[in-house]
Amino acid sequence: MPFVYNSSSAENGTNFTTNGVANTESDYFFIKSGARNVGVQGLYVGGKGAGLTSISGIAYRLKAFRSTATVINTGTALVPRPRDPGAQAAKATAATSTGAQFTAGTGPVYIGGCVSGAAGPGGWVAPNADSVPTLEGSANQSIDLFTASGTISLNFEFAIEHIE
Repeated sequence: MPFVYNSSSAENGTNFTTNGVANTESDYFFIKSGARNVGVQGLYVGGKGAGLTSISGIAYRLKAFRSTATVINTGTALVPRPRDPGAQAAKATAATSTGAQFTAGTGPVYIGGCVSGAAGPGGWVAPNADSVPTLEGSANQSIDLFTASGTISLNFEFAIEHIE
């Protein structure tokens, strides 16, 4: 039975905003495996728009990289929290940034994602254990979360559930 952890943008109290250029992807989160394999089994998202006058959407894209994303400016460590309070601390490491401060790793492969409205929820969950995108333990790899929108600077939150 794997250990289950949650990494949430709300944990550090930072407001996340899509790119200021329409239809431009930005990287806001990465998770890197530790001594154990890491698999992303759920992505829960929501736009935080208030009083919007147009219907807009936010695309959330999970991508796997053969080499880990590198923080090039001010990233913030994000500690994955165990769902079971008696579980061990996560072996994986994670980080977020509010300004797309990551240099993406090499070899991106789209592995899943979803969309939400600018003021509504969305999400993606692996349908079964064999569908969980996985990183090898101790490998120089990461799974990153990108967002994009046709409307600029939309606020959003996310939570990523991973297993080890």
